[in-house]
Amino acid sequence: MIAYTIFGTNDLAGAASFYDELLAIVGAQRAIDSPRMIAWANNPNAPMFAIATPYDEKPATVGNGSMIALAAANPEQVDALYEKALALGAKDDGAPGKRMDVYYCAYFRDLDGNKINCFCMA
Repeated sequence: MIAYTIFGTNDLAGAASFYDELLAIVGAQRAIDSPRMIAWANNPNAPMFAIATPYDEKPATVGNGSMIALAAANPEQVDALYEKALALGAKDDGAPGKRMDVYYCAYFRDLDGNKINCFCMA
């Protein structure tokens, strides 16, 4: 049902560098690389994730209550994503751990303040 998600950014080059390193952990590579949008994919039949400068050319802002989730293969990959994100300058928004007895997940905010969850089934 979902084809892709996009986070707005005010620093396309900085955000692209952040996501190049972070998404490599789940095998994603750039699928689209244009002057105002970059998208990553790890499966041609699955949704893509993208960053873009806003079309209206106003500053990108964070959506209150908005979040995307990155699927991880196992708890170790959740830990790796979380640790890499923090090493790249992301802010902690919930350390890795078991939630609701069914998920193992972690939360962080990217360089623009967008909320990201990485998870696997516990």
